[in-house]
Amino acid sequence: MACASAITLADRGKRVLLVSTDPASNLDEVLGVRLSSRATEVPGAPGLAALNIDPAAAAHAYREKLVGPYRGILPEALLRSMEEQLSGACTMEIAAFDEFSKLLGDPRATAGFDHVLFDTAPTGHTLRLLSLPGAWTGFIASNSSGASCLGPLAGLEAQREVYADAVASLADGVQTELILVSRPQRASLSEAERTSHELAALGIHNQKLILNGVFHAVGIDPIAQALEQRGAAALAGAESFLARIPVFEVLLRSNNLVGLAALRALTDSSVPPPATAVEGPLASLSTGLSLVDLVNDLAVEGRGVVMTMGKGGVGKTTIAAAIAAELARRGLKVCLSTTDPAAHVAAAAGQIPGLVVDRIDPLAETQRYVANVLATAGRNLDASGRALLEEDLRSPCTEEIAVFRAFARTVAQGQDGYVVLDTAPTGHTLLLLDATESYHREIAKRASDLPEEVRELLPRLRDPHFTRVLVVTLPEPTPVHEAAMLQTDLRRAGIEPFAWVINQSFAKTSLSDPLLMIRAKGELTFIREVTEFHSRKTVIVPWMMKEPVGPDGLRQLFSDPETLIRSS
Repeated sequence: MACASAITLADRGKRVLLVSTDPASNLDEVLGVRLSSRATEVPGAPGLAALNIDPAAAAHAYREKLVGPYRGILPEALLRSMEEQLSGACTMEIAAFDEFSKLLGDPRATAGFDHVLFDTAPTGHTLRLLSLPGAWTGFIASNSSGASCLGPLAGLEAQREVYADAVASLADGVQTELILVSRPQRASLSEAERTSHELAALGIHNQKLILNGVFHAVGIDPIAQALEQRGAAALAGAESFLARIPVFEVLLRSNNLVGLAALRALTDSSVPPPATAVEGPLASLSTGLSLVDLVNDLAVEGRGVVMTMGKGGVGKTTIAAAIAAELARRGLKVCLSTTDPAAHVAAAAGQIPGLVVDRIDPLAETQRYVANVLATAGRNLDASGRALLEEDLRSPCTEEIAVFRAFARTVAQGQDGYVVLDTAPTGHTLLLLDATESYHREIAKRASDLPEEVRELLPRLRDPHFTRVLVVTLPEPTPVHEAAMLQTDLRRAGIEPFAWVINQSFAKTSLSDPLLMIRAKGELTFIREVTEFHSRKTVIVPWMMKEPVGPDGLRQLFSDPETLIRSS
């Protein structure tokens, strides 16, 4: 939606900058151009430039800005120590946030453009990003020690005006518009509504909603009718929310939305969409493993951690809830949890005997961590020292540390049963794993003052008998290619995925609706890409007529899809 909007504005003669804040950005693939952290002109779209905010590159530049002036002055050992102290998740977050704030709040950074469009990361990551300008502005204003977890506050103080301008820009309804994007699905609309309320609490009221992938059935295809009816039911359930916000509908397309031609056709009905290349008959599709086969394999160990990972919107929560529910039905001890701040695992699972549903709540974990630090490190401090400690704990970085420790604590529960973890979308999860590696380096130096679950986190994640990572994708280009890059990053961290799950496949169902048949045939290319090049073990989950929510809805994922269609 962001790419199509940007191209349309550029085609109307506007100078447009398109920025991705997602650590797992897809702009490169969708636009067909190699991007970096510097604005790059998009070939075929005069007036349009795009860039990705790269947290790792931004963190490197941030470290160099603080450490560089001391090179040649301080000993090398001290410089290395400074760099290591600035290598954690906090530094990566503040560096990426700096870039975002500059583009949002510094007019000089975007002086050559009429419009700046931010293609943001999925909900939880974006709400955190949008809350940071206010959080850091307040922290800088109230801090009296001149220091923070990121080193001297002098560097942050220089940015104070930019942060304040970013806060003002976000709240300016004339200057800034925020577009929520949702599918006509119950969970997606519920998340959009929660997000809308949280944005309003941040002072962002100028909101609109794009309802993407709206489908209308043709003929009597039961799958097509079920898809249309499910969408209509979801919209009816969100009626009060939809009545409060301007809504723009975008119909489901038969072709994948990659490349300038497809994006232009999305916003201009006079432009024909590109022809969709399809391969062979659906009967040639390899069936792959079933979810029953996968759970049988997972149940062998009798304990451990199962993590679902992948792009936002591919159904990680559904797959995690289904696996947790099936393990619990077999009489095993199971906890279903999530690292996604915008998660809805409880709604997906419902009430299932023997299944404990939990979540890592950033606010609750921060309060718990602060209380623990004050009770231990602050126990013997005088009034002045305790006040400085409390001030330091008000830093927005405290939340990152608290969530990381909660993640380690949750993984440790896999020693006594199963923990099924529905992780946040790719970018947020990779940042969490980066934090795991950086913390592990620090742990090697001072292991005595850290909890056992933190010391053992990385070894547990790398143990294939303890942690099984499931890469979840849709049979579409962007989710598959993002998942492939995720797998590369996991392997670089010493974590080998256990299996891939291709979710919501129309190619695994019987169809007669013309649009869905084209989509189904288009899936074959990406299913084969996964099975032949990326995955050693692949599960293909068909699109379900009944929404896979709650005990009965999840149980159908373990049934024969043809039987389900006939019974319906």
